[in-house]
Amino acid sequence: MALLEEWRKIAYNEKANKGELQKMWQRYFGLEKGVYEQLLVNPDEEVKGTVKELAEKYKLSILEMTGFLDGINDSLKEPNPIETMEEDTVVSLAFDKVKLYKNMVDSKAEWLYELPMWDEIFDPETKKALYLEQKKSGTVIVGKKIGRNEPCPCGSGKKYKHCCMNKKS
Repeated sequence: MALLEEWRKIAYNEKANKGELQKMWQRYFGLEKGVYEQLLVNPDEEVKGTVKELAEKYKLSILEMTGFLDGINDSLKEPNPIETMEEDTVVSLAFDKVKLYKNMVDSKAEWLYELPMWDEIFDPETKKALYLEQKKSGTVIVGKKIGRNEPCPCGSGKKYKHCCMNKKS
């Protein structure tokens, strides 16, 4: 069984005791924070190795490293083959700083996007702009509803009900 499948079976087990699962996630988030603290000190350095080597380097179990790789994969310059990786698969942690920051904001992971290391990477204005840009990207803006008796927005001069309201797309 691929590592990712094993990780997901444990991390997203709906039959597991909720309290135990919550403890597992709290522990994992602390470990994850520790890895990011180390990575963000040298954000331009590419960290590369097998899954097992990186797990040992960051003092994680193989499955915890798998969870970390799953979480960071969308922020990497080149995604890793997470669906098929095994302990001896060589992976890279070369991340795109902007993507990583935005993905942390999108995940509502305050403990990660508020790490002090980000202050060395982005100035306060850039961090604020990236934060707002990411928050706005998930906001759906619904336009004003056109009433049936209002002029049609297409500019025909007809009422909406006699013009575009009845057109089949």
